[in-house]
Amino acid sequence: MGIGDILWLFFMFSALQPVVHQKMLEASRLRVLSRFERARKSRVISLVHRQETMSFLGFPVMRYIDVNDSEEVLRAIKLTDPDCPIDLIIHTPGGLVLAAGQIAHALRRHRAKVTVFVPHYAMSGGTLIALAANEIIMSRHAVLGPIDPQLGESPAASLIKVVEEKPIARVDDQTLVKADVGRKAIAQVKQAATDLLAGRLPDDKASALAEKLSTGTWTHDYPIFAATAKELGLPVSTNMLDAVLELMKLYPQPVRQQSGGVEYLPVPRQKEVVRRAA
Repeated sequence: MGIGDILWLFFMFSALQPVVHQKMLEASRLRVLSRFERARKSRVISLVHRQETMSFLGFPVMRYIDVNDSEEVLRAIKLTDPDCPIDLIIHTPGGLVLAAGQIAHALRRHRAKVTVFVPHYAMSGGTLIALAANEIIMSRHAVLGPIDPQLGESPAASLIKVVEEKPIARVDDQTLVKADVGRKAIAQVKQAATDLLAGRLPDDKASALAEKLSTGTWTHDYPIFAATAKELGLPVSTNMLDAVLELMKLYPQPVRQQSGGVEYLPVPRQKEVVRRAA
């Protein structure tokens, strides 16, 4: 074997090594998910987004909740018996309101208990999804965030404030249009949050909390820690399971783009019946 053959084998191994490593991580995650499901007797879904680096240009790109994610989560819910609990592990900076709303709506309509685990953060659309849960389990220093709509790089609430405080003759048409869209977006998100909280909180408290989260009370990246979330009336506990933290270790910071941020065991999941001895 010559030098050329050795170099060729080296480059082939170097090219295949990341692929093999990724497949090993995926297999490890599925094993943890399987153990978690057996222990909890539930359907376990992970919705995890890490910051990724593009292999060619080399600048960071944030993954976020998109329509592909909502399709996968809805498919997992459809494969789950209505009487089987669902555990959703979520780690995300947020994403599309449409996609997050679809996931939240489907979870809210699920008959059995829905638990959302937040090991580190579930901001924006992630918080909207968490509002659908019967129970939100957060690590002690994990955070949720406001769900106020963002139009491009501008908060909808701030665009509205500009139009309200600045003489109308000095406001350009584009800003006026954005402010109009912003009003509608805030109203829509507030209504969605109110609907998700209905039945979990008294009507007046559900409406007040939805308004606080959706109307720009804080900056969009404001961290809502577990203690604050409890004070707001959300069903939060800090009894984070070790299995969730174990799973998060299997989502290392990647060095290139990956497809998909949702994983689950792709088989129907039925409620387990406990048989008692006669």
